[in-house]
Amino acid sequence: MKSRDYLIIFLCIVFAASMLVVANSQLGSIVSHRKDMKLISSAETLENAPPSIAFASVALGAFRGILVDVLWMRADNLKMQGQFFDAKQLAEWITILQPRFAEVWDFQAWNMAYNISVAMPATQPQERWRWVKNGIELLRDQAIVKNPKSISLYRSLGWIYFHKIGGVSDDVHKYYRLQLALAIKPLIDPQTNESYEKLAKAPKTWNQVISDPAVVKLVNALAQADPNMGKGEAIAANYLAVRAAPNQWPKAFEVVNRYRETTELETFDYFAKAHQLRAAWKLDPELMLELNRTYGPIDFTDPNLTRRLPLNWEHACVHSMYWGALGLKVAGKPGEYRGDEVNTDRIVFHSLQELFRTGKMVIYDTEMPIDINAIPLDQRTPDMPTTQLVKSIYLFPDLRMFDSYDRAMDAVVDKYIKLKDDPVSITNGQRNMLTNALVSFYQGGHRDYALKIYNKLRRLFPQRPEFRSDMVTFIRSQIKEELQSVTIHDAVEQIQGMLVDSYMNYALGNDDEASGREQMAREIYDVYQKEWVTEKVKRVDLPEFSMMRYLAIEAFLNDDMYPPNLRLNLIGRIKLEKPEMFKQLEIKANQLMQKEKEQQEREKAQNQGNIPDNQNTPVP
Repeated sequence: MKSRDYLIIFLCIVFAASMLVVANSQLGSIVSHRKDMKLISSAETLENAPPSIAFASVALGAFRGILVDVLWMRADNLKMQGQFFDAKQLAEWITILQPRFAEVWDFQAWNMAYNISVAMPATQPQERWRWVKNGIELLRDQAIVKNPKSISLYRSLGWIYFHKIGGVSDDVHKYYRLQLALAIKPLIDPQTNESYEKLAKAPKTWNQVISDPAVVKLVNALAQADPNMGKGEAIAANYLAVRAAPNQWPKAFEVVNRYRETTELETFDYFAKAHQLRAAWKLDPELMLELNRTYGPIDFTDPNLTRRLPLNWEHACVHSMYWGALGLKVAGKPGEYRGDEVNTDRIVFHSLQELFRTGKMVIYDTEMPIDINAIPLDQRTPDMPTTQLVKSIYLFPDLRMFDSYDRAMDAVVDKYIKLKDDPVSITNGQRNMLTNALVSFYQGGHRDYALKIYNKLRRLFPQRPEFRSDMVTFIRSQIKEELQSVTIHDAVEQIQGMLVDSYMNYALGNDDEASGREQMAREIYDVYQKEWVTEKVKRVDLPEFSMMRYLAIEAFLNDDMYPPNLRLNLIGRIKLEKPEMFKQLEIKANQLMQKEKEQQEREKAQNQGNIPDNQNTPVP
């Protein structure tokens, strides 16, 4: 071998050694970054893995990624073939092997909430709901816990609440909404600012709550009353069961009755509710209170329009907003543009938009036919009922949410302009939402507020020719356009707005105008029901028109933007002309009379100089 060959070999060895030294010097930095990004797995991740996966993972060592790639490709193929249950099993193995791989958690949750759920028949809504909940719980209870800095997981969880439960794409979406509302209601009632403040301040641990001797006495009394109450934190969970089903816990409920209106029962009650929110729902009462104060609906009884009421946590879109806001808070990177963060911002302001469009909720009983064919022959009787009462849910606009949406959208647009991004898609959505809000406020009789929105549209979009006409002309053109492509949300907004406007005119004595508005609302209702609702497709149907009329009256009477005397005029006319309806509204009438009396007293005091004009006097 020539000396030249030896020299080349020597230089190659030196070069290879130097590369090894350089690579080794970077190892510490790489490991540090992996720790920061939570990409390091431990032996604990293999504890529940099947033996074959555990063996392959250990045997392959550094080649574990190859195994994951193979499993991922196999799972993707199974999904394409519609074999969702098999794909779910493979996805579970991948999460065991690489728990920091956010995409596989996302895939598995989506698979359960969307693919597997709709594989269940629509006649079994409880089975569909079970799989939707499985998807939610996977992201909420496992994925986010293992990947707290992955903002995409917060966005995906928010999307399931927003789209799967809050949207109308699933045939049984009303069932989802109803189950969510009924499940969380016992933990948040009464929905007042004071109640949420007490939830946020409640003791966080069992040791903290039992540091009060009076609470210890209550807890001991509950435990002695029924052995099934358990011990420690189990007593808190079972206490909630006692409140929900007292007939099943008669002796424990006697203890609760004995302690009613005591400080110790209130302390323990708020602790139990807050503990359940944290443990089962993964909701932090302190963040819930913060969101109430930031995004809650405006209290129209406040003359300064600055006081906010609590959000309706029975609504799916409040939950989607919560997870979006939490993701931005925990995993957001201020000053840095990221696609995932943009999409998470969208979850927040789209949720606020939906709360404006569907934020008010009514749960009511409706009569439904019983499927006789589903009942065994030996169980049928001649006098058996042919109908049954089932709970249904109806959502309609909440104009009080507009200010929260408007402020949030302005902040998001400003955020991305500062990041040197042209938020054209966001501003297009803002323009559409402002247009919808303009029509809703106008139809609801709030002309001054509608004019403020129209002036803002003109200011933000001066180049748009449609905003050069007067407000009334623009609104008429919008209504005509919407009727040509009406959706359920458009229909509800149009019908509700026109009915409320009808009752306002009825209260003012403008009977012809009132009749015309109600007739127009009925025409929109009939057109929508004829075009979109069939015997097979009930997911986008509206309640009976009589129910919508009644809810519109309730909306008008509960709208504090209208003066009490105007609302009393409506009640007076209903009393004379529709006495049966008046009986249902009599309670509301008494409340309004009290408000009118208090308002007169305040005006009298102001005229005497005893109360400044801007004083915020509470109204019950």
